[in-house]
Amino acid sequence: MGLTSALNTSLNGLTLNETTIDVLGNNIANAGTNGFKASRVLFTTQLSRTLSVGSRPSAENGGTNPRQIGLGATTSSIVKDFTQGSVTNSSSPSDLAIEGDGFFVLDGADGDVYSRNGNFTLNSQNILVNAQGLRVQGYGVDEDFNLITTQLTSLEIPLGDLNVAQQTRNIEMSGALLSTGAPGTRAAVHLSDTLYDFSTGLVATGATTLEDVRVGSAVGSQPFATFPDTLSFNTQKGGRSTATRDLAVTTATTVDDLMLLMNDTMGIADTADAGVSAGLPGTPGITITGGVIRVEGNYGSVNDIDMTIGDLTSEAASGTIPLAFTKQPGDADGQSTLTDFIIFDSLGQAVNVKMTAVLESQTDTATTFRYFIESPDDSDQNVFVKTGTIVFDGNGQVTEGGTTTFDISRNDTAAVSPMRVSVDFSQLSGISSTSAGSTISLSAQDGSDPGTLTNFVIDETGVINGVFDNGIIRTLGQVTLARFSNPQGLLEAGSGTFREGVSSGPPFLTTPGNFGAGTIQAGAIELSNTDIGRNLVDLIVASTNYRGNARVISSVQELVDELLILGR
Repeated sequence: MGLTSALNTSLNGLTLNETTIDVLGNNIANAGTNGFKASRVLFTTQLSRTLSVGSRPSAENGGTNPRQIGLGATTSSIVKDFTQGSVTNSSSPSDLAIEGDGFFVLDGADGDVYSRNGNFTLNSQNILVNAQGLRVQGYGVDEDFNLITTQLTSLEIPLGDLNVAQQTRNIEMSGALLSTGAPGTRAAVHLSDTLYDFSTGLVATGATTLEDVRVGSAVGSQPFATFPDTLSFNTQKGGRSTATRDLAVTTATTVDDLMLLMNDTMGIADTADAGVSAGLPGTPGITITGGVIRVEGNYGSVNDIDMTIGDLTSEAASGTIPLAFTKQPGDADGQSTLTDFIIFDSLGQAVNVKMTAVLESQTDTATTFRYFIESPDDSDQNVFVKTGTIVFDGNGQVTEGGTTTFDISRNDTAAVSPMRVSVDFSQLSGISSTSAGSTISLSAQDGSDPGTLTNFVIDETGVINGVFDNGIIRTLGQVTLARFSNPQGLLEAGSGTFREGVSSGPPFLTTPGNFGAGTIQAGAIELSNTDIGRNLVDLIVASTNYRGNARVISSVQELVDELLILGR
């Protein structure tokens, strides 16, 4: 009986050490496998054969201990070592390494699987996948690039295919305005020839139709003779041509309509315009009194208007409308400056903006400049957009009017309309020299023209930031991680992946760096955590144990042979 038990016990020993060698061989074989987690075998004793349970002490005897012979060992468990492997740099931005706890979530054929191997690439559909084609799961984004955290989805990085633009919402102006310059005292004024109403024989009014307008007398020349027609108007303002505006005319079109066309084209800011505060210098605008159209611009040399024959043309007659305006003595004056810049609507289309600043008034303690904002790309007929004031103290610092907003209509496009822009004037200075004069310019804005996704960066929280060739950065998604209460309960599913096991508990999904999950390092790979030196030493020990058990079997064989000899 004893020899048979010894054989069985040693046979168990051989099996256990074979298992150990098998596990160690697997560890060593996967020493170069990214994200691999080594294993080790734990043994435990089997039931023992009890020869005696022992006895209690008595008056005559001190008691005896139990006598038991072990029946060998068995495998208690094979434990995965989920400690962090070494992290090494990679040349691919899509390679990811987890520093800490957690697993990548991959969409497998039979459900989600989990892995520590972050060797990911983009497939032909721009989906982030591993070497086996399993899709990396995470949070996607909506059309406004906001993360959708209610469900997991395959992560898409459409390099070269995704195009975005950013509407300008904020701009910053910089420069220096000459507070010691001369305030504006005069604006350009132009007067037309006296116009008459043919139907009444009296001087024309705003209600007179263009068909009835006559020059010089009620039976004078007829400047508007073709109906229907399209009138076009542009002129010189601040030494530069204004934008051209058109007016479709019929026999019902009036002088008021003509004056509105001229005012809208020149962008004259008057107190009747929406958003214009009262207190503009002079009486800017276009009016008709006694049959004479009076055009008065705004102060500042940059707002000086020069009207000539030829500014108003007829499409039908293919020529100039013979309506003359005479400039009154004196040009518009006042220390002033202008700047042109481009902002962008929601489709990334360029919107031209012109801003002028004119010295309006001075006191012992403050200097006030008035700014005018125009845009020829405003969908409204009027190029005028906004006016307001900026007040500087005695140190040249902005004390009032440091911020403002203006709206530009984009109704004639598919872009969001109106586009509202906030302006920051706080960087302007009220200190300059006479030789330098006044300057103002756009120093910063947050809009951009259309751009294509050319690159991406994944931060430590797993957020995928798309970089576009116009400088815009947009969120494209976020990698999520899964944690398990008992990762030892996971089942290996091949190719470095695991499945949820009976004893692992359900996955707890979270973003990197939260709720105990590790962070992500992009452009890096976690290597195998196999300790080659330790495994080789363990292999020597397992081999020695195997030989020891084999020697026991050999010894039992010799004893059995001796018994057989006795029987001869």
